[in-house]
Amino acid sequence: MFALIVSLRIRPEKREPFLRAADANSAASVRDEPGCLRFDVVADQADPDHFFYYEVYRNEAAFDAHKRTPHYARWREAAAECVAEGGQQNTRCTTLFPKDYR
Repeated sequence: MFALIVSLRIRPEKREPFLRAADANSAASVRDEPGCLRFDVVADQADPDHFFYYEVYRNEAAFDAHKRTPHYARWREAAAECVAEGGQQNTRCTTLFPKDYR
């Protein structure tokens, strides 16, 4: 399986629009994409403007399909407005355990 860990630093004044967009994107990803097994949005307890995504897909092709969805396009629009300059870092991973989520 393929996983992505995304670190996002948000412009403080854009926290609420970011949270709405993140919620919509994560919910649609899990609900509408058979290849998306998990999409968690978590907040850094020490920094209110720092968030992480933990996304798990069956494979990289499923992740590529995710990037072609309408909800991802809406997320990219919101991210352009909400994420601080240089505030996104993606780490591509291979899952080891568990072997399957569904």
